[in-house]
Amino acid sequence: MNNSKKVLILTYYWPPSGGSGVQRWMYFAKYLKQLGWTPFVITVDEKYASYPSLDQSLLSEVNDIRVIKTKTREPLKWYSLLFTGSKNRGIPQGEVKTNGFLSRLAAFIRGNYFIPDARKGWNTYAQAQAEHCIRNEGISKVITTGPPHSTHLVGLKLKSQFGVQWWADFRDPWTTVFYNKDLYRSARAEKKDGRWEETVLQTADGILTTVGGSLIQKLQVKAPEQSFHVLPNGYDENLMASVPRTNIVEFHVVYTGLLTENQDYSPVMKVLNELAGQYEIRLSLAGNISSSLIEKIKQISPKIAIDYKGYLSHKEAIGLMKSGDLLLNFIFKGADQDMISGKLLEYVASGLPVLSIGNPDSEAGRFLDSASHAQTIKANEKLALKIFIDGIAQQKVKIENKIPDLKKWSRQTLSEHLATLLLKED
Repeated sequence: MNNSKKVLILTYYWPPSGGSGVQRWMYFAKYLKQLGWTPFVITVDEKYASYPSLDQSLLSEVNDIRVIKTKTREPLKWYSLLFTGSKNRGIPQGEVKTNGFLSRLAAFIRGNYFIPDARKGWNTYAQAQAEHCIRNEGISKVITTGPPHSTHLVGLKLKSQFGVQWWADFRDPWTTVFYNKDLYRSARAEKKDGRWEETVLQTADGILTTVGGSLIQKLQVKAPEQSFHVLPNGYDENLMASVPRTNIVEFHVVYTGLLTENQDYSPVMKVLNELAGQYEIRLSLAGNISSSLIEKIKQISPKIAIDYKGYLSHKEAIGLMKSGDLLLNFIFKGADQDMISGKLLEYVASGLPVLSIGNPDSEAGRFLDSASHAQTIKANEKLALKIFIDGIAQQKVKIENKIPDLKKWSRQTLSEHLATLLLKED
């Protein structure tokens, strides 16, 4: 095998970790292999990792990929144990809780003593295995992906030590990520984190991001001579085609994924409750959603049937999507400009109408604007929400949501683009 087509991928999230964060490099590894590459993956052994959810079904997607699993040191497990009695149930996702002294103290410790992040305890183990793999396999290309952005510090050392071609992948922003504002960071902590980010941005051979626009503009200020490449999240064409579209009697509204108090869900629930006088409505939710939040939704929307499915495997989540008449998306407050989630790509690929709550003049908003039956609406625009939902309900099961050049967003096509980038930079 030509060493130029070997690539080492360092990713904290890997099957059987569940959730959307794992799927990006799981699929890139899978399709790079089909394109004649030999990916090697260094990740955390799930026995030691802080994974909020597990999806064993994802293992079948990468059963022929060479994976090296390591130990780690995980303060987040003790955070979770303190607040929930479980080492995994309370691992923070999508929001930073600040209600109560202990929560604020935990946020302060996380923001000021774990820089760049609380998963940096993995770096020592990942570094040792990466050095071993590079020496034994003759690998000259390395990819690190964050969050956790502490993983990029391993890439920094490998670049210095071996002179490898190193790509740093920013799935989400680093210092400007929306939840950093809730971590009570001191000026000293912000400065230290900013220095790490700048060093990574300026030293890597190339930076990958999931979106362009404002995210790249923010990063370019810190590394004006760097080469930035947009490599979006995508959808798996084969999986989407394998799951049939189904139909239920009620007007079926579906939400999948993480849902927190940092997303504006309440106005939509109120509108659905008002429309329940005209339509029989069922709302199905699946993913990491707290019982208290489910209860709030039930209180806001007493007239609609609410069905919480819990955490589903990826294929089951696609099946739930494709049984819907309308798919809901709630962008995290403060994250409008910097993210287009993989879930949103799957929503659009399903062919079903999509309603996203957020800023229409954002990366995600502009993406949805190109679809035939999808819209991004601000949470406080109640009339616009009602008109859009009512219009979809009137045409139940008759609508196909189309978007131009959908295939360019497929995981296969994106992997071909990645392969071209990796070879072009030799």
